[in-house]
Amino acid sequence: MKERSDAQVFFEDTVYLEETDKLIRKLRKEGYKVGFLHIVIASMVRTMSQRPKINRFIAGRKTYARKEISFSLAVLKDMSEDAKETTIKVIFEPTDTLYDVIEKINSEVNKNKDNEEKNDTDKAAKLFTLLPGFLLNWSLNLVRFLDFYGKLPRFLTNLSPFHSSVFITDLGSIGIKSAYHHIYNLGTNTIFVAFGTKSKEQVIDAGNKITIKKAMKLKVVVDERIVDGYYFARSIKLAKRIMAAPEQLLLPPKEVILDNEI
Repeated sequence: MKERSDAQVFFEDTVYLEETDKLIRKLRKEGYKVGFLHIVIASMVRTMSQRPKINRFIAGRKTYARKEISFSLAVLKDMSEDAKETTIKVIFEPTDTLYDVIEKINSEVNKNKDNEEKNDTDKAAKLFTLLPGFLLNWSLNLVRFLDFYGKLPRFLTNLSPFHSSVFITDLGSIGIKSAYHHIYNLGTNTIFVAFGTKSKEQVIDAGNKITIKKAMKLKVVVDERIVDGYYFARSIKLAKRIMAAPEQLLLPPKEVILDNEI
């Protein structure tokens, strides 16, 4: 499997939102601008602090431990068909709480809401589009070659949304259900997470009693080469447990586990 697209694994899971919604309502009353996106990101940051191998990536057919936890996401500058879209990348510490995630995400989103304002990622992309066709193809081939061997200049990887731990998209913000989204061969993204509108599901408990619960479908695409299926499965279960009891995200983790095996 030479490319990430060859090694993609797709899976879906459901998060029940009773405790999540309680926490969101509580924080909004306290003045925080918070939504399910912040909960998902904070839960994954916490999971990576305990299960660091899922933050690995493949480059040049070798496996590397990433030195940071970073999330890329697309941002619409306003809710209209003519709105421009940009991409932001936010860096987190493994000790970050939900409060830290809210502050960092909202700060970056607010900085990129101006339709006329371009961030450094937009400017770099625009620069490539100004090149004539033959030079554009040559430049992109050079970027792919350098990227494959991990030799891209740091300023480019810092700008690139494709060089991050996770690419995440909130499709609920535009009123549609979640969808599987491919991961990219360019860059180092190992995980793509998508979620959409909320739904209600019938759930049967241990006593065969049927209850109606508010639910959210998470659809995830991963590069299966970084760790074995058992490690991924335990990491997914941990992330679900955190999302089901998100109050723990208000405090930093008791310890941070490092990936020292590679």
